[in-house]
Amino acid sequence: MTREEKSQVIEDLTAQLADNTNIYLTDISGLNAGVTSDLRRACFKANIKLAVVKNTLLAKAMEASDKEFGELPTVLKGNTSVMYSETGNAPAKVIKTFRKKSDKPLLKGAFIEEAIYIGDDQLDALVNIKSREELIGDIVTLLQSPAKNVVSALQSGGGKLAGIIKTLSEKEG
Repeated sequence: MTREEKSQVIEDLTAQLADNTNIYLTDISGLNAGVTSDLRRACFKANIKLAVVKNTLLAKAMEASDKEFGELPTVLKGNTSVMYSETGNAPAKVIKTFRKKSDKPLLKGAFIEEAIYIGDDQLDALVNIKSREELIGDIVTLLQSPAKNVVSALQSGGGKLAGIIKTLSEKEG
């Protein structure tokens, strides 16, 4: 690979790191072509982009990026694949499902909305992360429940209030 090609790859990786808020680093070495193809298909169905990268080039792209990757570059040893996703927990779910049949991919680390996770033991925590849409749904539900209580109190209270006013007006007469 020429120097120009390497700098082009670093530029492309830097752009992808900038464009994605959820980045997983995995090890898929040792998977045969058929299993790798199955993994790629599973990633495609889950709207995840999977790419095999050179560690040195990815490390340079991380340095050039505006994001703070913290300890993440330290996991760049051996074979590394990058998974880019719009949903924070989608790659973790694909990895977990895929590992029912195979011991790979191994999670090296992840960058989720500026939070950094290091090591395969973080997989369960990542599976349980709620997506942005799920969090918004939870917040809307929480906001709606007090409003529903107020509306029902006003509706039932309105009948009571009308009854009290009617009783008071009858007493005066």
